[in-house]
Amino acid sequence: MRQQAYGYAAVTLFCLSIAPVAQAELKPISDEKMGEVTGQAFMQIQNIQGIPDNPHEFTRMTLGMDVETRINVDDVKAGTIDGGSDFAAEHVALGHIARVDGVQYNGRNYSIGDTVHFEAVKPYIELAEDPAEGKLSGFRMGFAQARGSVSSLTSSFSGNIGLKLEDAAGAVFDATLLDANAQATRNRASHIGIVDPAAAPADCTAGSATNCAPLTHLQSIIVGEKNTDGTTGFTDDFFIGFQREDVGWQSPDGANVINAGQGVFINLPTSMTVNMSQLMSSGVPRLQTHRQDMGEKLF
Repeated sequence: MRQQAYGYAAVTLFCLSIAPVAQAELKPISDEKMGEVTGQAFMQIQNIQGIPDNPHEFTRMTLGMDVETRINVDDVKAGTIDGGSDFAAEHVALGHIARVDGVQYNGRNYSIGDTVHFEAVKPYIELAEDPAEGKLSGFRMGFAQARGSVSSLTSSFSGNIGLKLEDAAGAVFDATLLDANAQATRNRASHIGIVDPAAAPADCTAGSATNCAPLTHLQSIIVGEKNTDGTTGFTDDFFIGFQREDVGWQSPDGANVINAGQGVFINLPTSMTVNMSQLMSSGVPRLQTHRQDMGEKLF
């Protein structure tokens, strides 16, 4: 397949090289005519200075395009080293299909069978450089704005999931990624739960868990920010980064700094609040991600 791709590229370049050349006289355009022309650059390149206590300098390349998509990937592993993976998940999907009539996503009503796209605006690639060493410290891929569903069966996760969890008393806490021993971690987490002095201690022991559930129970989430009317708005903090060392990535609007550790780091801001008891028992069911509905627990 790779050889075929190279071959197609060579043929394309060959055809371009023998194409007839059009000859025409170049004439200046008046200011009046120029004023009638509107447009937008396909790519924007920004050089971004680091913030205090952050030694890195950044170069961000943004594409001026909008994307609506629904995709499925069977198996994803990233950062596989030292006997494990920073991120490991099966049956990853962006976007889904509505199961019932009248359901709302992204502030819109959908009918059964309608495609609910994952929306991405202005995708970008960003490089972080340590100016003292002149070396690449990391790079990331993200979107200036993103909104939509992400589904997976995740066994290992490095990064941050911006989920809210409600305990048995009705109190709401920021979710914490955990290892199997209920220790908070942002590297190769296998569980998620509540770690807060105001809540019962987290215990991830199978059969007697408290405020802790396997990540495999969180089968679908909605990426975005919660609007005041309850709908899901766009977020600018959805990205996946690859770091040689710790890097403080700035949001495209400059409002936030997200500190990513060495290795693979995925930042998943969500608009969801989930009941902790439900997450521990039945979990968050998977949205329909295939044209033929295979049920809420697809795999």
